[in-house]
Amino acid sequence: MTLAWILAATVAGGVLSVIAAALIMFSARASWVPILISYAVGTLLGAVFLDVLPQAFERAASLESMALTILAGILLFFVLEKLVLWRHCHVEQCEAHDPPIAQHHDHGRSGTMIMIGDTFHNFVDGVLIAAAFLADRELGIVTAVAIIAHEIPQEVGDFLILLHSGFSKRRALLLNLLSSAAMVVGGVLGYFTLQGAERWVPPLLGFAAASMLYVSVADLIPGLHKRPELQATLQQVVLIALGVATIWLVGELAHDHV
Repeated sequence: MTLAWILAATVAGGVLSVIAAALIMFSARASWVPILISYAVGTLLGAVFLDVLPQAFERAASLESMALTILAGILLFFVLEKLVLWRHCHVEQCEAHDPPIAQHHDHGRSGTMIMIGDTFHNFVDGVLIAAAFLADRELGIVTAVAIIAHEIPQEVGDFLILLHSGFSKRRALLLNLLSSAAMVVGGVLGYFTLQGAERWVPPLLGFAAASMLYVSVADLIPGLHKRPELQATLQQVVLIALGVATIWLVGELAHDHV
């Protein structure tokens, strides 16, 4: 029965959050995507500093080891992005070789980075749900609800980044569903090998935080500077703050019910 509850919770946690985010994004106009990227930056930074990093440092063997993991993750995603750029330099127009032209997407670089990081994060969420259900069924249900609530605004941000990277809405939905399957894998693995799986939770959280930080700071924020006028800047600041506030508010509501 415990395994059945874990499976139900992880499937619901992955699928419901993606569907909720898809319903929001499918009703959005294409012209809104560049503007709402600021909101995506806010949800990423909010998720990193208000959710993922506190958990990572709390579970880490030492603060130094976690800081080193995050640093290694940032360098890893830098190299990975270089490899993505190198591939596109051989198969299509390359910004490194061709004259700069107006681009509405980034050849999928941000989307690739965020999907890798989100997969790590979903896997860890699955392990946490399994641990909660093994301790107590009610705690497991509450933990799953809290994770779903956290995931919805973050998935909206992921959709925005995928659309900004040039993916279609259908492909963005498919990629998010595939990434959410990692939650089920984490839940099942956590049920059978929780003692061994718990060792991997801190480094996986560190890599998830590194990916979100890298995408927001290295890929998305520089694009916002292309609109330096005062009105655009104020709009971006408000939307970034709104993204952070969304993550904070959902976290507060979830903690009130834990």
